[in-house]
Amino acid sequence: MTDAAAAGVIEHEAHRRRTVAVIAHPDAGKSTLTESLTLAADAIDEAGAVKGKATRRATVSDWMEIERSRGISISSAVVQLDAGGTLINVVDTPGHADFSEDTYRALAAVDCAVMLIDAAKGMEAQTIRLFEVCRTRDIPVIAVVNKWDRPGREALDLLDELEERTGRAPTPVTWPVGEAGNLQGLVDTATGTLTTYASTGGGHLPVATERSASEAAELFGADWQTALEEVELTREVRGLPDQDDFHERTSMPVFFGVATKHLGTVDLLRFLRDAAPAALPRRTEDGAARPVTEPFAAQVFKVQANMDPSHHDQVAFVRICSGRFDRGMMLTHAQSGRRFNTKHALSVFGRERDTVDVAWPGDVVGLVNATMLHPGDTLFSEEAVEFEPLPRFAPEMFATVSPTDPSTAKKFRKGMQQLAGEGVVQLLHSERRTAQAPMVGVVGSLQLEVLTTRLLAEFGTAVRVEPLPWTMVRTVTDSDFAILEKRRDMEIVTTDRDRYGLFRDQWHLNSVLRELQGLELPAAV
Repeated sequence: MTDAAAAGVIEHEAHRRRTVAVIAHPDAGKSTLTESLTLAADAIDEAGAVKGKATRRATVSDWMEIERSRGISISSAVVQLDAGGTLINVVDTPGHADFSEDTYRALAAVDCAVMLIDAAKGMEAQTIRLFEVCRTRDIPVIAVVNKWDRPGREALDLLDELEERTGRAPTPVTWPVGEAGNLQGLVDTATGTLTTYASTGGGHLPVATERSASEAAELFGADWQTALEEVELTREVRGLPDQDDFHERTSMPVFFGVATKHLGTVDLLRFLRDAAPAALPRRTEDGAARPVTEPFAAQVFKVQANMDPSHHDQVAFVRICSGRFDRGMMLTHAQSGRRFNTKHALSVFGRERDTVDVAWPGDVVGLVNATMLHPGDTLFSEEAVEFEPLPRFAPEMFATVSPTDPSTAKKFRKGMQQLAGEGVVQLLHSERRTAQAPMVGVVGSLQLEVLTTRLLAEFGTAVRVEPLPWTMVRTVTDSDFAILEKRRDMEIVTTDRDRYGLFRDQWHLNSVLRELQGLELPAAV
């Protein structure tokens, strides 16, 4: 095959791929929506069961025991759906604020985001923060107003809030007939067609029926008339959904529905197939956009170990950014210069694993036994390239961790290194701490719970967590370090690329700044 022909194949394959993140405030229904999309794409037989695996009943994208017991997502899971020949890679991200960094890393791997909004609560704090990340990374966003089967706010009011909070024009693709808590059906705003739904129960898609205008008027009376008037108003004020405006991030397509009942999910899946951006060029470290037709290169956005008790291995999830991937190809790890064999390449669907022989830009591949790889790393096949680094955030809570049984010290050290490498916690180095009781930094306490749970379950070591008093974090420059290194009332810690000064509280920080004129201590980000 000529170079031009090979580039044409790569371009074609990239064009039929969509890589999408589902983002929202905790408990807005992200994992449920991901599962509903999976059901709509016929990838599972019923909600909670991977197709062909009738004994599995957990949400397909929630695989960790603590996720199932707490009913939350705390790790980014990836499922690939085939929607009429278009392959949609859906990344179900953590919503809990304690896992913001994992979510932000996942957003670096996608080309589009589906932002879930609670019909009663609108755009909550974590949703707003996640949208700002999408804005920073120039990611087009689709809004889905969920839980329309429960009492909530008025649809027009929610549109106003979306526009005010995001600066993008919300353009409804579907519109509800009936107020929140009394959903009668959904109107296609472009055609005016009404669809009603009849539940089939048992976690299956509802039966959808298209209704004529006369049927709708007869069945739903005032609710139908109100919906028509609201649709007309939104068309006059904001226009119909426009793909170019959506891709240029000036507008935001909006859907209404109920994820738990799979209402509106088929419409969303169809839109992702037909209108979401295909695999886009990714920015390299020097800011240039690397075309998808360039030789193979990929970026690691997540590392996870022990996803299944029967597979005691470490999987690095990579977003293919350019070129063709062939299982077994030898790649170069940009950060170390070492060679990496890809003979163990998988697609991971919940806990299910399938071997991947070929993959293309936009795809997510799991590379097994990838102990040298960390989030943000680049792999390439030919000329050296490195993609822009993934965001990292300063920790906000600090603690020391030590094994309760000294005989498990070796397993403890291995577990700490592995989980820190995954990004579960940040392992901090301080002259005051020992290897027997290292210091960790986290955004929230739930990260510490995950750490202790996984150390016990996966490494057989129970641990003692001792909170530390530091609540204020500042970056320490070289000149600041020379001034502060001897102080005992604060602590200086380092990571592989940052150095932080830790203070008890704002009053303590202000006191040090007053005492020592000339300190810089810029805010840690």
